[in-house]
Amino acid sequence: METVISNAIRESIAVKTSLLDYTNQIAAIAKKLCECFSLGHKVLLCGNGGSAADSMHLEGEFVCRFMKYRKALPAIALGTGLPTVSAVGNDLGFVELFSRQIEALAAPGDVLITISTSGNSDNIIRAAAKAKEMGVYTVGLLGGNGGKLAALVDRSLIIPSYVTARIQECHILVGHILCGIVEAEMFGDEIREYKGL
Repeated sequence: METVISNAIRESIAVKTSLLDYTNQIAAIAKKLCECFSLGHKVLLCGNGGSAADSMHLEGEFVCRFMKYRKALPAIALGTGLPTVSAVGNDLGFVELFSRQIEALAAPGDVLITISTSGNSDNIIRAAAKAKEMGVYTVGLLGGNGGKLAALVDRSLIIPSYVTARIQECHILVGHILCGIVEAEMFGDEIREYKGL
């Protein structure tokens, strides 16, 4: 059992260390997010399974806060409302879930972050295609060889692993890095007084 644990930790560290070769790509995504928010646009996120959870996680970091108490930033994780999910799934098919929400919620100048370990999920591919059609900048946090999404999105970051767990661990690390850069660039040393509980 200890060997399984240590091997998983070493594997995770190795994949995360490989991200040091992708700092320029991460910086470019962060710059685009800062531009989006600064111009009054919003960020939309989507994924399936664990990647859906990552989308919700990052929505919370933008809307509430990451490290600083500051002005809320507009972000929406798609696919979180059960009535919409069940209606679209039943009436149009699950493959249209995210593209339908993009059609309803997105506007030119927004950014869509697609999160997919394979890059081949049909509903994510359709979301990216709809977003591009509407003038929305598209980002892919991907894994493996990037799948079909790699060639479709405006900017991709492909985690160099085919192990779903390791890819997801890196996706949330990258997400946290992006949130940290956005806060630092947009708010500097400003820390707003916390008005909550």
